[in-house]
Amino acid sequence: MQKENADILDEQSKEIIELLQNLGVSRTEAISIACLSCGKEITSHDIEQASGMRQPEVSVAMRPLRERGWIEERNEKKNSDKGRPVKYYKLIVPLRDIIETFEEEIRQRNKEMEETLRHLKDLKKL
Repeated sequence: MQKENADILDEQSKEIIELLQNLGVSRTEAISIACLSCGKEITSHDIEQASGMRQPEVSVAMRPLRERGWIEERNEKKNSDKGRPVKYYKLIVPLRDIIETFEEEIRQRNKEMEETLRHLKDLKKL
């Protein structure tokens, strides 16, 4: 059973979007993660309706999530043979693991930036 569109992005989900964006996650990816954090399988159309994104934006946002192995995607043909199949998405990694991945990436970036700053100081003997 799917969650109603209006319920997909509740207040907590909106806060998740804002916090993910503060970490440098793109707006569309943050929205997609928040929508999928409900734990249910939802359609591309559900995400579009809940978020105001267009179908191409949803597809683009799903690509890095799929590449990271965070979502499961399946297509289901509509009743008739006409039209595109409906895309279903489900988060297959706990949100906590996704957050830990971002945390590790940020720590690594910060470490690299600190090393660069130390190197710059050494070059100019500051």
